[in-house]
Amino acid sequence: MTRFLLDVMCGGLTSYLRLCGHDTVYALDRDEDDDDRLLAMAADERRTLVTRDVHLSNRAEDAVLLRQRETEDQLAELAAAGVSLTPTDVPTRCGRCNGPVERVAEGSSTPEYAPDDDTPTWRCRDCGQCFWRGSHWDRMCATLERVRAGQG
Repeated sequence: MTRFLLDVMCGGLTSYLRLCGHDTVYALDRDEDDDDRLLAMAADERRTLVTRDVHLSNRAEDAVLLRQRETEDQLAELAAAGVSLTPTDVPTRCGRCNGPVERVAEGSSTPEYAPDDDTPTWRCRDCGQCFWRGSHWDRMCATLERVRAGQG
């Protein structure tokens, strides 16, 4: 999977890319919006910069320049650029913080907001957020399917 750094104009892509298993950092999650520091971060961490800023894109070692404003349209641009937008079968990245996730063992305690049935649940090893494949997951997968179908 690819390692991405999304600038402040592309934050709507964050969860989608993480759902697809991409190691994705969003600039504002690191309280960063300075172009020079973003370029240094992308280079130091070997990340592809995703931006709508032509000047910033031209200065980056590796970048994807997006023209669209809406998230689904931006996803289509990424797909056209060759980025895999297929959700992973088993979650690998936290949608909230990008940390690695692990399956919660049956019988282990989970927060009150998590389902209390036999629904498989994962927990982020970094932030502790729990999540599962519910309606939000299904909606995101449907969006990604529409995008992929439009590329065929």
